[in-house]
Amino acid sequence: MESALSEVTVSEADRKALERIIRMKTAEQRVVLRARIVLLSAAGHSDLAVAQQTGCNRHTVRLWRRRYGQQGLAGLQDAPGRGRKPALDAKVKQAILTGAVQPPANRARWSCRSMARAQKVSHSTVQRLWASNDIQPHLTRTFKVSQDAQFEEKFWDVIGLYLNPPDNALVLCCDEKSQCQALERTQPALPLGMGHIRTATHDYIRHGTVTLFAALNYLAGKVVGMLAQRHRHPEWLRFLKRIDRETPKGLDLHLILDNYATHKHPEVRAWLAHHPRFHLHFTPTSASWMNLVERFFRDLTEDVVREGSFRQVQELCDQILAYLAERNAHPTRYTWNAKGEDILRKIQRAQQALPV
Repeated sequence: MESALSEVTVSEADRKALERIIRMKTAEQRVVLRARIVLLSAAGHSDLAVAQQTGCNRHTVRLWRRRYGQQGLAGLQDAPGRGRKPALDAKVKQAILTGAVQPPANRARWSCRSMARAQKVSHSTVQRLWASNDIQPHLTRTFKVSQDAQFEEKFWDVIGLYLNPPDNALVLCCDEKSQCQALERTQPALPLGMGHIRTATHDYIRHGTVTLFAALNYLAGKVVGMLAQRHRHPEWLRFLKRIDRETPKGLDLHLILDNYATHKHPEVRAWLAHHPRFHLHFTPTSASWMNLVERFFRDLTEDVVREGSFRQVQELCDQILAYLAERNAHPTRYTWNAKGEDILRKIQRAQQALPV
């Protein structure tokens, strides 16, 4: 009987599956043990040797060798009905999972505690169920799908400048960061230190706003900037003239812009008509994410505007200009890596998922 039990034959496919189970970090340890028993037995080891190597007794080794011989890989799993019975009723569990996407009356969403009260379970039970099923009612991801009729044409026009910049030309990502607020916190704050986080008062004094016009050189990473009190077409035209002065005269300038009316004002168009080295490329409507200068604006907001406390607008202006000078001394380039085809497929899926 012993010799008959010792003959364990494992196919190449089963061997790979068993080795994969052993390597898996998320595999149940009892299943890993059974896989090791089968592989060691198939290698010709005796029951006693396998038991010593796996830390179990010979009866366990014989059990799982026999189960594998009779049922194959399926025999290594526990039979149905084994183990602790679920404490949560199946209908209640289903109600917690399906109800998460159906807000209650007069509410925008369920919380763990409101769902727990409705289903008469603990809030930790709800939290565990939602977490294990990747349900997060407390989170919202904002989006905006462009409805531009010329979306794909404009999309490839802009993406083409990133992926294949023209020779003897500069690609400049341009936009305005309007309403940069000079906010002064009402009380002094504690700096970050060992054992405590930085503090800031929740209230503040408004001292006014300023607008930053910026042109990000896509290849070099440097920024041409200009501060102004407003962001009308006269300020935009003044900024275009600064770009014209501060860039080499022998190069064409390809400007990536959004569809703000200021950029298309008749006076702006008239000036551009006399400066043929300027070429404007407009992003699709509701697609400002295509303009890489927005990435620079995010860094500026986090590094200067949002965390600062300014007693007057001029202090904010000085900080912004100092930030621009430091950045241009050590420029950082933002590189477009996403494939256009992948982006379009994602947008098409979003359009199909939206209700008509």
